[in-house]
Amino acid sequence: MDIIESHIVPTGVTKTRLSDYGKGIFKLLPSRKGFKKAILRGNILVDGEVASTGHWVMPGQEIALKNTSQRSIKVLEKVVPVVYEDEHLAIINKPGGLMVSGNSFQTLVNALPFNLKESAEEDKLPVFYPVHRIDAPTCGLVMIAKTKRAQIKLGSMFEQKEIEKTYRAVVHGIPSPEKGTVDMPVDGKPSVSNYNCIRQSKSKRFGDLSVVDLQPLTGRTHQLRKHMQLLGHPILGDKLYGTPDNILHAKGLFLCASRLKFVHPLSNKLLDISIDPPNKFDYYINREAKRYEMSISE
Repeated sequence: MDIIESHIVPTGVTKTRLSDYGKGIFKLLPSRKGFKKAILRGNILVDGEVASTGHWVMPGQEIALKNTSQRSIKVLEKVVPVVYEDEHLAIINKPGGLMVSGNSFQTLVNALPFNLKESAEEDKLPVFYPVHRIDAPTCGLVMIAKTKRAQIKLGSMFEQKEIEKTYRAVVHGIPSPEKGTVDMPVDGKPSVSNYNCIRQSKSKRFGDLSVVDLQPLTGRTHQLRKHMQLLGHPILGDKLYGTPDNILHAKGLFLCASRLKFVHPLSNKLLDISIDPPNKFDYYINREAKRYEMSISE
């Protein structure tokens, strides 16, 4: 039997209905509604047996998400740039505004069959599997497992922090010091990020803007966005953590997952994959700098 994901119920969990407990335990099923649908389709197993929505979860049980014999997703015919691909994994450049997965048809998961080649390996996954997530407004690199071996090993590598992730962002103001570490809890959990200011520019509208490279050392939800806001330098275009004047019409969030560095889990080859952020990064900063120069020369 081909299992996509599995989860062991930890000690301390009180007696809970499976349909309530399952939200978020599998990356491919982040919502309660999606998890419940998977139960009704017979894709959820508890200790190897097909489960029902009324099953009671107890500590020590293994909950598994199994594959179907054919792809169970509707294909979204949307071109997504493929930055790297082999038989075991792929790295794509997700556009800003596209969710990685979810109940919507307009997701990266639905677009992957339109953009990636089916693996020739025996343990190929019938559904291409994103092994990590980035926020919908964030653009940039997302790693995809194409085989079961890659899925398991990459998942472990992310948990062991063996994959180096770098983001490029435009923020308000100039961080001081210009290079440092943010060690501030996010949602009550320890959270650490590194930042490095690589460019500064004057802005008529904002006073100063900075381009920064960010490295999350922990994996909290919206960690980089929250950390920069806590530093007093929110990311440009951030509707959740910025101020009302932070929003630029139709420009989106100025945050890009720009680099992934890791050892390939099957070939042991070092991969260092990077992309340039969207053109809007340089365009907006250069435009603001020109407007500032014009305003002081008047």
